[in-house]
Amino acid sequence: MKTDVLIIGCGIAGGTAALKLADAGKQVILITRAEHSYESNTHYAQGGIIYTGKDDTPELLTKDILRAGDGFNNTESVKIVSEEGPKLVKEILIDYLGVPFDKEATGNLSVIKEGAHSRKRILHSADTTGRAIEKSLIEKITAHKNITLLTRHTAIDLLTPSHQSTNVQDKYTPQACVGAYVLDQKTLKVHRYIAKNTILATGGLGRIFLQTSNPEGSRGDGLAMAYRAGARVINCEFVQFHPTTFYSQFAPNFLISEAVRGAGARLVNENGVPFMEKYAPEWKDLAPRDEVARSIHLEMLEEGKPNVFLDLKSYIPEDKIKSHFPEIHHQIKKYGVDISKDLVPIVPAAHYFCGGVWVDEHGQSNIENLYAVGEVSCTGVHGANRIGSSSLLEGLTWGYRAAQHIINKIDDQSLFREENIPGWEIAGEDLPDLALIQQDMSAIQHLMWNYVGLIRTTMRLERAFSELHNLEIEIERFYRATRVTDSLIGLRNAVRSAIIVTSAALSNKVSVGCHYRE
Repeated sequence: MKTDVLIIGCGIAGGTAALKLADAGKQVILITRAEHSYESNTHYAQGGIIYTGKDDTPELLTKDILRAGDGFNNTESVKIVSEEGPKLVKEILIDYLGVPFDKEATGNLSVIKEGAHSRKRILHSADTTGRAIEKSLIEKITAHKNITLLTRHTAIDLLTPSHQSTNVQDKYTPQACVGAYVLDQKTLKVHRYIAKNTILATGGLGRIFLQTSNPEGSRGDGLAMAYRAGARVINCEFVQFHPTTFYSQFAPNFLISEAVRGAGARLVNENGVPFMEKYAPEWKDLAPRDEVARSIHLEMLEEGKPNVFLDLKSYIPEDKIKSHFPEIHHQIKKYGVDISKDLVPIVPAAHYFCGGVWVDEHGQSNIENLYAVGEVSCTGVHGANRIGSSSLLEGLTWGYRAAQHIINKIDDQSLFREENIPGWEIAGEDLPDLALIQQDMSAIQHLMWNYVGLIRTTMRLERAFSELHNLEIEIERFYRATRVTDSLIGLRNAVRSAIIVTSAALSNKVSVGCHYRE
């Protein structure tokens, strides 16, 4: 398969890049490992996207982002997203895609306030903002003649001539990416996808933790592939834990949006007594996420309880709860809890990866013609901790900027010689044992949750690094002895991503943002 641009992942970052490139007349192949094209981290984003509010300025937004990021941010990237992001929301999401954001009775767009924001500036579509954006994106993508969208296609490894070319001279050329090996899950055949430029938009890695708000595919695929190809990765110790996910022995960790606390809900103990004032007296329940998550953790330890509670019913009118948070109300009611009448049990869970593949202001990695956008990348916008509703804005901004950068240079590029990239060699005819995959993945998740979680110690991190390293040796042996499947590819990427995160956490001995060393 040959194309101008190969994009791996179709959330807001990959989708925005695909449409911008396609509108410029470039041929795009957009692949996703998921069965349904809309399945992405974007689809599950509840809260909203940063826009602009009354008496708001790019300078105020910059100040809020830097404060939440503990000053660990790339100031130039923060300036870019603060100045360009809200304009792109208007240009792309509102005018071009027609995303149905909520409006006030006057007809004006409704903006709300979230934790660590100094102004009401968050656009939303009830409590399913990401779903509304993704639906509009996919409709436009599937109708575009210049985009080939392929579901159930899993990228295995990036194609880099200095590693894989059969031409010895290519070993002496600068590191570059010319596409990827891709598994067709339906046929279990692996094909070479040759592209002038490749964009990683694979999302995050929350699934390497036992408790997470992330969907199934968030297992660090893009991070691991880029690392194996020689890409620089940074800030990988910074994994943000969302303070509020629904807690039940029989339910997944369903995310309860920060917008719920923005609307007035309070964090309380089992007696209904709010507790955030003693941990964060200035911001209380709307403190930055790392502070809220650690406060909940400490409260659970102090009370000797497995969870705390979120109280909507005492602070938000019942009709507003049902109209503003219909999806949350519907999903949690399945498990016998009515958020309009009951205290809602919650715990923190792995949510957003603030580190990733290092990229510049155009989304370029240190590997020529390899771009990374969205959660898989690290632009430096988030620093040590992400402010609420900034992830969609960053993905939109860098998806657009990466596409524009490619458009400006692609006419002078040529495709790599396909015959110099060897075809995929099948290791064996046997399919991998699912029991082994599930057990190994469970081991990774428990190690990461217990040793590399919300509060970290030197002893825990050293134990995790040692056990993960031994596990990776076994998984790599397993990988090379059987035919590849999506789940085996994911396992291999998960253990490598877990090691990257653990190694970074072990190296950084200073508590900052969402990286907390006890």
